[in-house]
Amino acid sequence: MKLPFVGESPPLVTVIELNGVIGEMGAGRKGLTFKKLEKAIETAFKPGSLKAVALAINSPGGSPVQSRLIMSAIRRLAKEKDIPVLAFVEDVGASGGYILAIAADEIYADESSIVGSIGVISGGFGFPEAIKKLGVERRVYTAGENKSTLDPFKPEDPEDVARLETMLAELHEQFIALVKARRGDKLSSDPDLFSGRFWTGATAAEKGLVDGTAQLGDFLRDRYGKDVKVKRISPESGSLLKRLMGGEAGASWFETPALIDADDMLAAGERRALWARFGL
Repeated sequence: MKLPFVGESPPLVTVIELNGVIGEMGAGRKGLTFKKLEKAIETAFKPGSLKAVALAINSPGGSPVQSRLIMSAIRRLAKEKDIPVLAFVEDVGASGGYILAIAADEIYADESSIVGSIGVISGGFGFPEAIKKLGVERRVYTAGENKSTLDPFKPEDPEDVARLETMLAELHEQFIALVKARRGDKLSSDPDLFSGRFWTGATAAEKGLVDGTAQLGDFLRDRYGKDVKVKRISPESGSLLKRLMGGEAGASWFETPALIDADDMLAAGERRALWARFGL
């Protein structure tokens, strides 16, 4: 667009910040979800003079459903608006974080980024011996023979485990198919590619998981010129008070949070465990 006596406006690239575990976790509903990101994604594709949309990704994964919902929303708008999408992995783009990355037409990572982990995991704990020692009697009543599948207070049932493994295998195949559909012939023939392993950005480039090693700012200046205008869009919008109160619209000044919230502690542990898998 040309302005009178000014000339052409600088090229514009919007950046969607995708930082954190994917899915709602804990009482504060922390984490990346389609609901939280929908407005940010739409805003990123709105400018008429847009050159590209960039994704700044730093995520160890999380919910496969939310990962796919976010990815699909980005792809839909990219197709509708005919706008290229570029992904830049920061510390980590693994598991569901990598699903976010394949929403892009091109993926780049820092040489030391962690990329991959194309697999599915389910974990938990078993406490049958603990409740025996405590003298606790477990009482569970169900309608449906499989309703108490994988009850952590009962001994592990081989049939339950077999059903879970079947479901995990199905989810894994869906993940593999999605990566192949988006990356196509760029992928190497490495048999470990879909084993759940992860690599540095430099090695991920050799395996075709990313298109090269680069950092967002330098890459955009090289491609679109030193005058490129970069507009960052974060899902963490809203008033300062709302963010301080955990982002919940219904939070009240008169509510006193518990000093220790069990749900938040568990959610924090889950988030910590996801990051810790990658040494972060």
